[in-house]
Amino acid sequence: MNQATQSTAPQDEQDVTNPAIAAIIAQQNDAFRTSLTASVKAPGVPPGKLVMTAGIAAQSDEFRAALIDALVTFDAFDSDSDPYGLHEMGVLEIEGERVWFKFDLYDENYEYGAETPTDPKRTRRVLTLLLPSEY
Repeated sequence: MNQATQSTAPQDEQDVTNPAIAAIIAQQNDAFRTSLTASVKAPGVPPGKLVMTAGIAAQSDEFRAALIDALVTFDAFDSDSDPYGLHEMGVLEIEGERVWFKFDLYDENYEYGAETPTDPKRTRRVLTLLLPSEY
């Protein structure tokens, strides 16, 4: 990696295997996810987008509403879907259909990975809803 492409962020801020960093990212991911249905965002909710795949978009309105309800109340993170404790991925079951959700963290322009994933001023979240068959 050359000098121009190296991150200027301290290594500790990027080390998502560090439990302290993972806890900050998990709290921010949870704040974003649980605020999806709020009419007014609470202070401290990091910016981001919710997106869904074609398979989710093709489901009924009732299915998608139940999915969002389950998503904002989800708290069953485990070592299989969340090995680093980032709360970045989860598995839901809606009307007998398995659905995954996955966070990705980007820079402010949604172009590159977040250099400092713990800094909500410089990090944007994309929360994707998808069927396992679409992965």
